[in-house]
Amino acid sequence: MDVLSEVLKVVKLQGAMFYNGEFSSPWSFCSPPSHTVAPYVAPGAGHVIIYHLLTEGRASARLVDGERIILDAGDIVIFPHGDAHFIENGPPTKSVDMVKELARIFSQGLKLSRQGGGGEVTRFVCGYMACEPRLSQVFLSGLPPVFKVSIRDDASGRWLENSIRFSVNEADASRAGGEAVLAKLSEVLFVETLRAYIAHLPAEQTGWLAGARDPEVGKTLALMHRNPAHPWTIASLAKEAGVSRSVLAERFRHYLNEPPMAYLTRWRLQLGAQMLASTSYSVAQIASEVGYESEAAFNRAFKREFTVPPARFRRQSRSAHVGT
Repeated sequence: MDVLSEVLKVVKLQGAMFYNGEFSSPWSFCSPPSHTVAPYVAPGAGHVIIYHLLTEGRASARLVDGERIILDAGDIVIFPHGDAHFIENGPPTKSVDMVKELARIFSQGLKLSRQGGGGEVTRFVCGYMACEPRLSQVFLSGLPPVFKVSIRDDASGRWLENSIRFSVNEADASRAGGEAVLAKLSEVLFVETLRAYIAHLPAEQTGWLAGARDPEVGKTLALMHRNPAHPWTIASLAKEAGVSRSVLAERFRHYLNEPPMAYLTRWRLQLGAQMLASTSYSVAQIASEVGYESEAAFNRAFKREFTVPPARFRRQSRSAHVGT
């Protein structure tokens, strides 16, 4: 059972590629935080993740005050929390401030953009992933501000890179369905990168991502996320996972620092909050959808978690949305 897939079904990823670059060294550009880019790529998106895939040459990436990460062809570098960052290659040179270039970049689509000083050539594709911020925190909270993964380490990654390169090169031809293909490839690229990152976590790593990799904890998480409204108990979860209640509780605490039922309660309330903000379902309907036997029980639990009752949370969420 794949818990990451279960979570991503709810998070509702929306991806695309927006920049096709060929830069010759020396070059440097500063990418602004994703909330600055979001109005251009995904208006109304709650959270936007930015990534860059190198298809040729080399470069480096760094946060504004961070260490340099060396990138080679086939590497994808991801900024899951949307931090401002630099991508560059060659001797130090004045960085292009991409804030001033956003309108031009998004008006030209994926038409090849060439810049730089005439030296070594680097080719790369930039993309984004928009997602619901509250629910995506499940896996985003376990990710560092920046990380890289090579997608050329296996046949599926190489196929994916070749498909992206082909589709980007064909983007100018305005072929029917081209944007939809690129959007799906962008989403697959992000998921495959997450899977590779999880697979290479150190054995001693804890947290949600490491827990998702553990056979018993991962299966338990998948059960919860696949059917959160089911009347789960620690006994029924342990039975499904094939371990005793005490072993499951101990392993869950080791990875997630809380008992299984506390995690389930919090996830149900996060789902409820998302539904309050994005649907017209009644509070009673939402309570039932997320596994509460009564509206009163949902109201009490929700207020403990969010400090306000569901109805007020809904009003505040809608007022905030109107104001943005």
